[in-house]
Amino acid sequence: MRREFLKTLALGAISAISTLPKSLLATKANEWRQTKGQMAYRRLGRTNFFISEVSLGGSPMPDWSLLRQIIERGVNYIDSSCSYDNGNAERQIGRLCKEVGRDKMVVATKFHLRGSSIEESIIRSVEGSLKRLDTDAIDVLSIHGAERENDLVDERVLNAFEKLKRQGKYKFRGLSCHSNHEGVVRKAVDSGHYDVVQLGYNVFDIQDPEKDVKTYGDYLGASGLRDLIKYAASRDVGIIAMKALKVGGRRQDLEKYRTRDTSLYQAMLKWVLENRNVTSVVTEMLNRDQMEEDLSVVRSSLGSEERKNLFRYVAENSRDYCHMCGRCQARCPSHIATTNILRYLAYDESYGKTERAKKAYAELCPEKTALACRNCGLCEDACPYAVRVRRRIREAQAILAG
Repeated sequence: MRREFLKTLALGAISAISTLPKSLLATKANEWRQTKGQMAYRRLGRTNFFISEVSLGGSPMPDWSLLRQIIERGVNYIDSSCSYDNGNAERQIGRLCKEVGRDKMVVATKFHLRGSSIEESIIRSVEGSLKRLDTDAIDVLSIHGAERENDLVDERVLNAFEKLKRQGKYKFRGLSCHSNHEGVVRKAVDSGHYDVVQLGYNVFDIQDPEKDVKTYGDYLGASGLRDLIKYAASRDVGIIAMKALKVGGRRQDLEKYRTRDTSLYQAMLKWVLENRNVTSVVTEMLNRDQMEEDLSVVRSSLGSEERKNLFRYVAENSRDYCHMCGRCQARCPSHIATTNILRYLAYDESYGKTERAKKAYAELCPEKTALACRNCGLCEDACPYAVRVRRRIREAQAILAG
């Protein structure tokens, strides 16, 4: 039975590849990277899509005129989710594809694992996304925020994927991951069920751990992520980097880390893109300045002075930056959702998404918030990077519960 199931998956992948637009497909002559105009494109693993090195995140979407300009500059991959802007992000993408041509865009969207009827919930969610996107098939369909390894191989999840695949409603499957990267990403790769992984990867992943970590080697010589990304790439799983511009701690003057004409944010993007195993980095471009800043890094490399300033920035801000490894949360005797709380705090401090952060925090059960903290310090004992977890979750309580 399992052999037949895997055979069906393989045939489905071959069928999907054969129907992809030729303009977006990889060829033997340019196996991993090609350029067109000012944009560079990389191969997204076994999907064989060529997607722009800088791609667009859909939470939130830019206004319509700017969105058209971003596409005209060569961006051809848009990441969305059923939950972004109450579905309006998908509606905008649907309108965009109609105007520029569906075959010129690679559309990715995600669904959440919610409720007891998971299989039915997934199918309903995807059918809603297809309607909003006004398309017959999603290019990359992903689980949104996978945190538990077992969810990836849950029969209900796989059955939903398979039913939707047989109906031709998506081409390739993937997942996004905010925490527990080692467990989730490795499970996704080893299972063979997933073609694309989207995960947080940024310059803080150069940081060496403050303490010995027993879970796996080189935990954050690159937070274990460089090796994990390399492993996924070796199995031809496409890697999309997100959270590349996440900064540690409260908003601050970042101009002091500028290197002549290169901003800190541009240096951050260059650092991510110098990893050949990363296909693309998702960013949000909400005004013309951000568009120019982000897209100007394509086809450029990170200079030695820029790298020096990046390392200085990490050294000065690392104690306020959570790497989302989940070790503090696993150690907490009160079972506080520390990793999620610190992520919501980052939405407020680093991205200015205060309302979204407050909404997410309010959805936590009270016993999962900072109010349940016993001040035992076990979370900080577990953190390899000496993050001031107790102080930070209390700051989150003060800011997000107000």
